Amino acid sequence: MANSFCSRLTICFALFVLILGSANAQLSTNFYSSSCPKLFSTVKSSVQSAISKEARMGASLLRLFFHDCFVNGCDGSVLLDDTSSFTGEKNANPNRNSARGFDVIDNIKSAVEAACPGVVSCADILAISARDSVVSLGGPTWNVKVGRRDAKTASQSAANTGIPAPTSSLSQLTSRFSALGLSSKDLVALSGAHTIGQARCTSFRARIYNETSTIESSFATSRKSNCPSTSGSGDNNLAPLDLQTPTSFDNNYFKNLVQNKGLLHSDQQLFNGGSTDSTVRGYSTNPSSFSSDFASAMVKMGDISPLTGSNGEIRKNCRKTN
Repeated sequence: MANSFCSRLTICFALFVLILGSANAQLSTNFYSSSCPKLFSTVKSSVQSAISKEARMGASLLRLFFHDCFVNGCDGSVLLDDTSSFTGEKNANPNRNSARGFDVIDNIKSAVEAACPGVVSCADILAISARDSVVSLGGPTWNVKVGRRDAKTASQSAANTGIPAPTSSLSQLTSRFSALGLSSKDLVALSGAHTIGQARCTSFRARIYNETSTIESSFATSRKSNCPSTSGSGDNNLAPLDLQTPTSFDNNYFKNLVQNKGLLHSDQQLFNGGSTDSTVRGYSTNPSSFSSDFASAMVKMGDISPLTGSNGEIRKNCRKTN
């Protein structure tokens, strides 16, 4: 009797652990090793193809991953179109007229679906695409942890408040990153993503015209040529975040900050007499240190509140729920 009870108790406990484990499954690098063995090679070739057509696309795909993870975790919510039941994140202030690459993600998803239908989440495709974009542009590589599932909803309001604005102060930046489990070193390293890509005039107009004490004068003058002072005029004109090598993933972004040539206010805040100055200076002279810390920080960012186990779903189409 006692042995029978113990046996049943052991089985019940084992089932409980199994159920708990599936609900709180952890991400791993080999999650799809048997269910979709061609996943990584499929994503890589698609990303490389997109970047060969337009080098800027690498920065756009990396940015999509940032903007996904900073809003309710890395759950693919940034990819969802608006529906009758929710207003998505695509038209939130940080994304409207600037978030791009959705068609590339669609193409990658189609290729992955052809290889292994209904298995890989859009959230994981974003994570892998971000890594492959960095590598394609000469940056570091890292092992991407996968096993995320996709959100069934999105939130424009959460995107408006969750993604740091280009007008953010250092304290606002460190506070937001800290709330997501990211340190000030992670903040500086991840900001180094601005070594690639471009920004719209609306994002840096105030800096080049008003922040004369913290911006190198000839740099400001050169940016004014393509960004008129009047709001509404040339708002969508673009400028490279890193003037020297805008499509190469390197440490020039930090060299620029040391020279007061950060394009965005939030960029220059990282080197403006504050607590992150020494980290910026270190990265400006030690590219391998930056590369290593960036890779580590990307893995940490990818761990922000993923949906796993039985939570969420595996979307068939990244733009809409099943």
